[in-house]
Amino acid sequence: MVAVSDRTDGDDAEEDWFESAVGDAKSEGTGDADAGVEEDPETGGDGDGEDAAPDGATEPVAPGDPEDATGSVGSGDDGVGTSPTSDDGPGVDAEGFRTAMEGATEGDPPADPPADDDDGGLFGDDFASAMEEAPGGAGGGMAEEFGGGEDDLEVGGEFDVGGGGGDFGMGGGDFGMGGGDFGMGGGGDFEEEEYETDIDRIDLGIEGLDDMIQLGVPERSLMVIIGSAGTGKTTFGIQFLNEELRKEDGGNAVFITLEESSERIIDSAVEKGYPFDEYSENGRLAIVDIDPIEMANSLATIRSELPRLIREFDAERLVLDSVSLLEMMYDSRATRRNEIYDFTRSLKNSGVTTMLTSEADADSPYTSRYGIVEYLTDAVFILQYVRPSDFRKTRLAVEIQKIRDANHSRETKPYEITNEGLSVYRQANIF
Repeated sequence: MVAVSDRTDGDDAEEDWFESAVGDAKSEGTGDADAGVEEDPETGGDGDGEDAAPDGATEPVAPGDPEDATGSVGSGDDGVGTSPTSDDGPGVDAEGFRTAMEGATEGDPPADPPADDDDGGLFGDDFASAMEEAPGGAGGGMAEEFGGGEDDLEVGGEFDVGGGGGDFGMGGGDFGMGGGDFGMGGGGDFEEEEYETDIDRIDLGIEGLDDMIQLGVPERSLMVIIGSAGTGKTTFGIQFLNEELRKEDGGNAVFITLEESSERIIDSAVEKGYPFDEYSENGRLAIVDIDPIEMANSLATIRSELPRLIREFDAERLVLDSVSLLEMMYDSRATRRNEIYDFTRSLKNSGVTTMLTSEADADSPYTSRYGIVEYLTDAVFILQYVRPSDFRKTRLAVEIQKIRDANHSRETKPYEITNEGLSVYRQANIF
């Protein structure tokens, strides 16, 4: 594993990209970066930006002093043009957003990190112990908490219900009616009674999955998709952004990829019928591909500037694919927790609805690789393989592990990845 140095106080306080891409707008953009965050009982995060870290933790220092930014913002070769006080449109276009984000990764590397000391930092040993004892921590306990592990799926040959034939039952064909691997019936385990809320809601853009969430996901939620390779996490993110971009009066969107190139993301979306090429050309979609090592080296800078860039770009939705690659850049567990906690807090402060993707733990599909992000997010979606013991066709299943402030189904439902993306069969059951 390649580890990167952790940025410490006073290191490289001024970035070259900052002067050219930000200028006068920085004092406005960074002022809210550490604004109050609602207290999260699952993460231990404090609602006040000044007291977010417990005693002993080192709060990252954003590079540069906002009061020192005296340069004006223009629209030169770097493609950035800002208009912080104008209501006529976003102050940063898609090209400017990409330029600023990519520029944030440039510059001298930070100093060597301090020695790994889990007694310090934001969480320390108490958090590590709590994580191990929590559902899914250090032993895949989430399988018991959220719908059972492999044993629950292996009864009667995992999917063997009998009768009807066909993969999905119903009397022939993949979606026949009457037995088979996926029988019909059962539309979710939550009561679809009248449900009132004052919170603005959004749809995810996944057919069938949206039906499992009554009234939709609260806006400005921070969500994570957890799944192993090939379960459709990137496709999920593409559909999530397309749901906003397809609206005539919809906002803009940002896709930050640490795995693929921006061209590959656009090609994959276009292949499924989502015109990401047109959205990008029209300035409504910014796709930024960043090397995870460079992003980890410059995370303090990115964390400081990202909320401002999001607001000026008028982004409503953001996808980061994947947070696991960012996590693996840190050898120190305490540093990893601190950096990811501060980064997710910055995303919440930005006011954008965010979807992270994360690799599943090798021992449990219900836990992320490092067991951190599910505790820092408002919603968790599990994508997993379900392999029958009789060597029949491997299935894919989705489960909503949690959504704060939402009434949702807790059943595990089958889904497929088609040439149009993910499609969840809410009326089908896994036996």
